Amino acid sequence: MLPESRTPDETFAIPRFELTPRDVEGFLDELQTFHDHFRSCFARSEPRGHFFNYMVGQCSELERKSIEPMALEVAGGNVRGMQRFISDNIWDEDKMRQTYHGLVAAEMGDPEGVLIVDESGFVKKGKESVGVARQYCGSLGKVENCQVGVFAAYASRHGYALVDKRLFMPETWFGEDYAQRRHKCQVPEELRFHTKPQLAAEMVKAIRGEGRLPFKYVVADCLYGNSPDFLDAIEACVGVTSLVSVPSDTRCWLQRPVTTEKTYKYKGAIRLQRVVAPEGAAPLTVAALAQHLPSSGWYRRRVSEGSKGPLEYEFARKRVTLCKDDLPERTVWLVIKRTLGTHPTDSFYISNAPASAPLRLFVWLSGIRWAVEQSFEETKTELGMAHYEVRKYPGWHRHMLTSMLAHFFLWHLKLRLGKKSTSANGVAGAGVIGSGLTPAHVYD
Repeated sequence: MLPESRTPDETFAIPRFELTPRDVEGFLDELQTFHDHFRSCFARSEPRGHFFNYMVGQCSELERKSIEPMALEVAGGNVRGMQRFISDNIWDEDKMRQTYHGLVAAEMGDPEGVLIVDESGFVKKGKESVGVARQYCGSLGKVENCQVGVFAAYASRHGYALVDKRLFMPETWFGEDYAQRRHKCQVPEELRFHTKPQLAAEMVKAIRGEGRLPFKYVVADCLYGNSPDFLDAIEACVGVTSLVSVPSDTRCWLQRPVTTEKTYKYKGAIRLQRVVAPEGAAPLTVAALAQHLPSSGWYRRRVSEGSKGPLEYEFARKRVTLCKDDLPERTVWLVIKRTLGTHPTDSFYISNAPASAPLRLFVWLSGIRWAVEQSFEETKTELGMAHYEVRKYPGWHRHMLTSMLAHFFLWHLKLRLGKKSTSANGVAGAGVIGSGLTPAHVYD
């Protein structure tokens, strides 16, 4: 079981999800009302109907929720029609996403909301699916033939939901050898290679620029914390505080060093180079800094409640100046989180929080990423997010979007009912799976 964020004096605790079969009477009527928000995103009634049936299939008790079994489960379902709907029909996806964000803001929005960035892998057997390659798959913890998506989740005191996505396209996919495959998969001609942190930066800037989802904090792992593109995107969001992981070999200074300029000759021309002054100290890795901190600099704090009781860590923090290309860069908080026991391990974070920020803020933010992990677990296992068999670029994005909507719809039911969670093991979809509320039962 993933931990729930519980910290003394924390900003807020994110609730867990639970629905029971008794809660979903009139499920299809509720879903139809929910879908009415998106009517204008489709020009014709046929794809609008497939959109409804697709989400009904995702919320059904089917074990495998790919297109064919979902279409056959729905009364009057059409396999080929649903395939065309997900890959070829015209949707106004931008309008759908903006409408969705408005709904999330209305039901989960909070001025102190948290935007959480993470990636997730989808294992594939063949080589024809868009963006597929042998690459690191986080869900397996190893290199595998897979697709990788970069996602943004939103969390508040009212709940959590995935709110945006980007498909990571490996650089090899943009070479001439892949031209025919790109065309076959309907990859937009204007699309160019972007790293995962660059994709994440795009999402953060887009959500901030759109202005529908209020958030005060951003949390991400070390892939993104090590990226100037991503950190710059956060800095552009005035008033937003971040806590992002960094690798142990990240270099920094405890005191910002003085820099000077020296001259050198290059191809006969005299040039200037900015360097750290000779009397300046060499930068330390964050791992080395942690080892030299006195015991008085560490504080034991409870981060969360787990299935086996409270989870506690030791925390330390220091104001440091990061080192980039052997020169001082931004000044940040370095936060170190250490496990307890005879063989402790350290995790490292940086934050743009002001110098006056209390330690409890960092403790709370360090334990909040469970919300995006829980979103992946629930949406993949219960709603078929990982069951797709589409190969085209539009199809991947549309399937992910409908999966995100299905997950949020179940949260919508919970929030509308005003039900308080009574079980730590509740999962999204649990109230529908096994309840017998499949379309075939209702429409017959």
